[in-house]
Amino acid sequence: MNDQPIATIRRTTAETDVGVSLQLSPGSIDINTGIGFFDHMLTQLAFHAGWSLKISCKGDLDIDDHHTVEDVGIALGIAFSKIVPSAKGLARFGYSYAPMDEALARAALDISGRSYFVFSGDFSTPSIGSLSTCNIEHFFQSFATNARCTLHLDILRGENDHHRAEALFKAVALAFRAALAPSAALASTKGETCIDSEQT
Repeated sequence: MNDQPIATIRRTTAETDVGVSLQLSPGSIDINTGIGFFDHMLTQLAFHAGWSLKISCKGDLDIDDHHTVEDVGIALGIAFSKIVPSAKGLARFGYSYAPMDEALARAALDISGRSYFVFSGDFSTPSIGSLSTCNIEHFFQSFATNARCTLHLDILRGENDHHRAEALFKAVALAFRAALAPSAALASTKGETCIDSEQT
């Protein structure tokens, strides 16, 4: 029996209605954001990280894909932070290189409780399917901010934008798999304690 916690998030704005169910163990994956290539990338992220993930989003795609991508990143980050409020008992750090044919991407991660995001890379086309390539960086930034983690991403090489994007999502997934591994070592030398005033 899987006793891993499940975080369920519902986030509704004037622009999107997002539902996320996340469990950090293998299971079903069901993604429907209305953006086919984005669904494909989120499926790769969940599968290679070893997560059970369900995401539904109804967004203002008649305008563009920006709000949908951003708000999915926010909701998924919130869900992650609810399951992993700290790195206690975990490896905390994770990094990975992931190739996709000619493309190569790198991800370095710290489940630090401090939000920070760095991205280096580019795409040669404005969109892959109906996903604007500029919103790939924005998704990870929105996710890292709300997951309260530090995330550095680099697209090191590649010619095909589909391959570049897929290598990036897979590298992030594998970095999370490493960072979430159980560890008896102390997560930090600070020994700090933080009380969430909203929960007291």
